[in-house]
Formats: sequence, C-alpha cells, structure tokens
Amino acid sequence: MNVGTAHSEVNPNTRVMNSRGMWLSYVLGIGLLHIVLLSIPFVSVPVVWTLTNLIHNLCMYLLLHTVKGTPFETPDQGKARLLTHWEQMDYGVQFTASRKFLTITPIVLYILTSFYTKYDRIHFVVNTVSLLTVLIPKLPQLHGVRIFGINKY
Repeated sequence: MNVGTAHSEVNPNTRVMNSRGMWLSYVLGIGLLHIVLLSIPFVSVPVVWTLTNLIHNLCMYLLLHTVKGTPFETPDQGKARLLTHWEQMDYGVQFTASRKFLTITPIVLYILTSFYTKYDRIHFVVNTVSLLTVLIPKLPQLHGVRIFGINKY
C-alpha cells in the first residue's frame, strides 16, 4: 500500500516532462545559466557559450542517462530500478513530444554555440564531442543497452 502518495501514476518519472510549464522552465533554466556565466568578469562570450553548452550537456547526461531508478515508492515491484530516467520517460515509447524536445534542445544550443564562437576549431571540437555524448544515448537502438557494462547495476 502506498501511504501518503499524491500522484495517480505508477511511476511519476514517466510523465514529468509532459507536465505543464516544464519545457518553458527548462529553456528558462538554460537562459539563466547563460546569464549567470555572462556575469563572470574577464570571461569572453565564446567561452561563456561553450561553458553553457558543456554544463547543460553534462547535467543532461548525468540526470537522464546515468541516474537510475525513481525517487518515489512505486508499486511496479522494482521494474524502474534498473532503468535510467530517459528509459522510463513516456513508458519507454520512442519519439514522443517530450523526447523530441529533449533531443532538439542540445542541437539548437550546439548551433547557437557554434555560431557565437565563430566556428573556432577548439570550441567546435569540444562542443561536438559534448553534443555526441548526449545524443548517442538517446538513440532508440541503445534503449536499455549498457556499453562495456557501465551503469549495469
């Protein structure tokens, strides 16, 4: 029996990105991060854009593709215990609106970063590697796959 639970979902992680205002909050959070980084003295604009991209992609990778399980007591008998948040989202259905949004956002941020760094070679390579580290785990072919056994348990 789930005493004290206020949600009707079996696993609230499945619908959190579909909740009202979540996408706007997500974009505003990225904008706030960028403004905070811009306020640091003696840091150039290209470095700030690269840092915004790197911090965003690092947080996205850690929160969506590394952390497993759910912070809630769920009656699913531990099925969500071995799944990352990305794998739990929308009950594992691929190409939903929230999954598309979370896939397109780093791409748009990458394009903006590349533009504002004037396609400098070092920034371009760093941002490309960062983009690939968040896009590759989102591929449907890698759903539930643990490469080299990393994050298996």
